Amino acid sequence: MERQVASWLRMRGGALRLFAPASLVLAGWLALAGSEPSSAQAQASGARFEGVATCAGSTCHGRSEGNGAIVRQDEIASWQEPSSASGAHSRAYSVLASRRGRQIAQSLGLGAATSAPACLGCHATYVPQSRRGARFHTSDGVGCESCHGAAEGWLQVHYEKGASHASNVRAGLVPLQDPQVRANVCLDCHYGSAKTGQFVTHSMMAAGHPRISFELDLFSALQQHHDEDVDYVRRKRRTDSLRLWAVGQAEAVARATDLFARPGYGMRGMFPELYFYDCHSCHRAITDGPARRLTFETNPGRPIPFGNPPFNDENIIMLSAVSSALAPAAGEAFSAASTAFHRAMGEDREAAQAAAVDLRGRAQALSAALAARSYDGADIHRVVANIASATTAPRFTDYAGSVQAVMAIDTLLNALVRERSVTVGAAAGIRASINRAYAAVAAPETYRPAEFRTALASATNAIGSLR
Repeated sequence: MERQVASWLRMRGGALRLFAPASLVLAGWLALAGSEPSSAQAQASGARFEGVATCAGSTCHGRSEGNGAIVRQDEIASWQEPSSASGAHSRAYSVLASRRGRQIAQSLGLGAATSAPACLGCHATYVPQSRRGARFHTSDGVGCESCHGAAEGWLQVHYEKGASHASNVRAGLVPLQDPQVRANVCLDCHYGSAKTGQFVTHSMMAAGHPRISFELDLFSALQQHHDEDVDYVRRKRRTDSLRLWAVGQAEAVARATDLFARPGYGMRGMFPELYFYDCHSCHRAITDGPARRLTFETNPGRPIPFGNPPFNDENIIMLSAVSSALAPAAGEAFSAASTAFHRAMGEDREAAQAAAVDLRGRAQALSAALAARSYDGADIHRVVANIASATTAPRFTDYAGSVQAVMAIDTLLNALVRERSVTVGAAAGIRASINRAYAAVAAPETYRPAEFRTALASATNAIGSLR
C-alpha cells in the first residue's frame, strides 16, 4: 500500500473536559452519530440497485472513447481499466479470489472470501437481495451505485433535458460534489464504518489485509472519471483541492474517533482493537545489544506513558496543521482536545471514550467550517508552511503520519498550480524535493523520522520561496 501511494502521487505531478461518566460518553456519542452524513447505499433508503450494466449503454457511459458533449461517456472504460488506479473499484471483487484473498479468508475462517459478508461490504456493492435489480451483479465489484447511490429513482430521469443536479439529488443521486458527503462515502470502505463488512480489524491485517490509509483529494483524483468543464462548474461548482483535502482530514478524524468510542469497537476481548493504533510503532525491528536502541521517538503531541502504542493520529496531525492556519480559534481547541485524547489513552477505557467523543465533535465542527469557506493561493501557502512548522514537524515520528504529510504537500502543490499561483515549470523544479520526501517513506522498513523531516522541510521551503 505504501509503495502504491508514493507511485500514484508521483504520477500526478489531500480548557476541555477530559472525563465524563460512561452514561454521558454514550449519550454524547449517540447525539453525534445522528449528525453523520449518510453513505451512498443509505441515501435512497429502500431504492433498488440496478447494476453497472444499466449505465453501460453506448449512448450513456459505455463508449470506448467519449465525445464530451455533456459528459465524457467513457466512464465505464475508465472504471474497468485493468492496469491503473482508476480501475481499482472494478477489481475489488476479483481480488477476493486471488491467492492472497483466499489465504486471508482461510486464516480467519470466513469460508470463501467471494461470499463472506466481512469482505463483500467493501469489495462489492453489497446490498440485500430484495434491493437488487435484474441486471445487478455482486461480481461487478464496487460499482457505480456504491458511490452514486441506488439508481432506481434517478436512472431514467437524470439525463432528461429538464433535469438538473438538484433534481437528480432529490431523486436519490448522491451529491458527491459536497466534500463532507464524498468524504463519508469514501471513508465507509477506506477507513471503516459500523455497517456490515466495513471494518478492517487488526485480525484481518494480521491475516494479510493491507494497512488502511486515506486522503480524499488524492483518492478522488485517482478515481476521477469526469472533466470539470463549463457544464460541470455550472451544475456543481469547481472542485477546490484545499477544501476537499481539509474536509477529508476532518471527516477522517471524526470517523476514527466515532468508531473508537462505539461500544464493541475499541476493544477485542481483554485487548484493545489494535486497528486504531499506529502499526509501525510496534512493527519495527527488535534488536538486542550492549546499548539500548529505541525503536520509536517520543512524540510531543502524545502525552502517553512511555512504551504505550499510540493511537494512529496521521489525520489528527494534518487537521491540527490546517485548522491552526485557517481557523485558529477552533484549531487551538481541537489541538487541546487531541492532546487530551492521547493523555486519556494512558488512563482507562472510559476516559479515552469521553475524550474521543469530545474530539469527534471538534473535528465535525471544523469539517463544517472548512467546507463552508472559500480559499485562495495564500491559504494554501499558509497550510503548507504549517505542515512543516516547528509546531507540527516534531510530530512526524511515525511512518503513517509522515506518509500523510508528503501526500498533503504534493496535493497542495498541485492545487497551487491549478490556482495559477505557481507555474507548471516552477512546480516541476520542486518535484525533486518532494521526491526526496517520498523516498524517505518508500517503505516502513527503511523509514527514518529525522531524514523524513529534513526532506519535508526542503520541499516546503521550496514551495514557500514561490510565495
